[in-house]
Amino acid sequence: MAVVSVNWRAVTSWVGIARLFAVLLSCLSFSLVASTGNFGGSYGTWCMFSWCFCFAITLLVLLLELLELSSKLPVSWDDLTAAFAMLAALLVFTSSVVFPSTFISSPCTGARCARQAAATAMSCLCFLAYALEVGLTRARPGDISSFLSTVPGLLKVFEAYIACLIFSLLNSYDSYAGLQWCVAVYSICFIITLLIILLTIGRCLSYMPCPLEKVLVAYNALALLMYLTAVIIWPLYNFNGRSRPNNCGTNCWWDKSLGVTFLTIFNFLAYLVDLVYSTKMVFIRAPS
Repeated sequence: MAVVSVNWRAVTSWVGIARLFAVLLSCLSFSLVASTGNFGGSYGTWCMFSWCFCFAITLLVLLLELLELSSKLPVSWDDLTAAFAMLAALLVFTSSVVFPSTFISSPCTGARCARQAAATAMSCLCFLAYALEVGLTRARPGDISSFLSTVPGLLKVFEAYIACLIFSLLNSYDSYAGLQWCVAVYSICFIITLLIILLTIGRCLSYMPCPLEKVLVAYNALALLMYLTAVIIWPLYNFNGRSRPNNCGTNCWWDKSLGVTFLTIFNFLAYLVDLVYSTKMVFIRAPS
């Protein structure tokens, strides 16, 4: 008869406590919003998905570690949990910004608005819980046993997430070859970055016939140059001689293009920092 062992450190360690708070706060967030009945539209659906997804996966992570089943999975558990913590922090942070700006009106009065404000506060605290988990599980300098818990690994998750946000804001880009090039840059870098994340979690990078660190440095340098062209070309073709329309509503093309511009800059800076850290890793390990 099989005996199930329980690892209480999964819920008593600092990482476990941070996850318990994340489960509680994400549950409170989507419960409060659901009680208002006002979360329709794409933005409301996105926020509810983010809170529910983070709640479900974090609870699953806690159960797997509590029952000591995580070691039986054919994946790199440390890389998987590090990547998810970073992703959850980004998802909840986005929801904490999008939800109040979309659904809370000024002045805020009434019971429904109070619940919406409380949900926003719980979401902000949930983001802090995930940020704490990322900080607690981040690899120390020189430790690369879990790549996705290092700064370059966490930046890979950030870069892929920002690319997804860019895709969600893309409107019309087939009128100019320059805009098509920018979309190609976003797509190519997203696919390669996502592939690196999945191969790391699946423990497949060790089968590469060439040194991983040097490949990452070369890719980051190439992605940085590609994003540099997008930083210049995207606003040049979208805003050249065109100001914001007076009747610009919620889904205005001008606002979406401006959002893509800022997100492109964010990813350019992320790849720049990624290149610096990756180069530093290679430099430090080179003498050995």
